[in-house]
Amino acid sequence: MRRVTRERLTSCGLNCVADDATLVVSELITNAILHSGGRQIRLTLDLHDGVLHIRVHDGVPGLRPSEQVPSDDDEHGRGLALVQAIAHSRQGTWGISDGGATTWCELALAAS
Repeated sequence: MRRVTRERLTSCGLNCVADDATLVVSELITNAILHSGGRQIRLTLDLHDGVLHIRVHDGVPGLRPSEQVPSDDDEHGRGLALVQAIAHSRQGTWGISDGGATTWCELALAAS
């Protein structure tokens, strides 16, 4: 999905957000694979009014991902902190909807 995201954004002339979006997609897809138990995961990328909307839908309501505070030695648990940091750096946000079945992130094309 990283490759597909980068290729799609690059082909649309959105190189300015490709690196950040690729990392966000990687983290959200990984969470869906590891934690949802769902059999189908759908990635949606939409652009509206200069904001890229990324949605990962796993079809499994009830799972509510939250940012963790891992210790320095932990090998996992930093993904949503990265998503939040990237969203913040691009005047965006992230969250969950559909009762926990969708995790989303919004990234403005013009980063500060």
